[in-house]
Amino acid sequence: MKNLRFIIAMMFIFGLIQGGFAQILGTAHDFSSESWAPTSNRGCGVCHTTHQSIPVTSAPLWHHETTVVAGYTLYNSPTFDGGSTITDPGASSRLCLSCHDGTVALENFGGISSGTNFIDPSTQIGGVAGNDMSTEHPISFDYTDALATSDGGLFPPTTTNSGLGSTIDNDMLFSSKMECASCHDVHNRFGVMHLLKMSNVNSELCLTCHNK
Repeated sequence: MKNLRFIIAMMFIFGLIQGGFAQILGTAHDFSSESWAPTSNRGCGVCHTTHQSIPVTSAPLWHHETTVVAGYTLYNSPTFDGGSTITDPGASSRLCLSCHDGTVALENFGGISSGTNFIDPSTQIGGVAGNDMSTEHPISFDYTDALATSDGGLFPPTTTNSGLGSTIDNDMLFSSKMECASCHDVHNRFGVMHLLKMSNVNSELCLTCHNK
């Protein structure tokens, strides 16, 4: 009986993985045909593993080497009222930056640490050195009702409908912080171009938070 339960559980997990990968097929996160990824480990294996994962609390069964940048040049503007709470990218955003800031090779996972293939410079975040976030949309700052009130150009996140089923705070923020995954979904669960959580036609996504 114990073995049967184990088999059923593994079938369930395998089904979740297969279903999740089906959503990624054809997107920028579909690595199934990339030559830099070992044939036996393409697809989900670039980011996740079932065994001997890297202990990262913000991601389950993490597999990819994380970014080596110790400090970023952060967004700063006289019109940015959240500047007092902005920090280096939070844990979830650092997972994204592990590939997207261009400091870690794409194939650096599963024990590989000397890869030579890096993200295309045209899609790299953080400038040439990978540490300059000053010209990107700010992340890792507290997006609170108090900020919305003081700014005047933002909707209060705890009471504003996100269009995704609940409030901005529940659906888009991480412990009330704006992160990369506030706007993007790496697994393409919403089926929107650029792995967005919703279409940005006519600035729909932007206007979820911005009261302009």
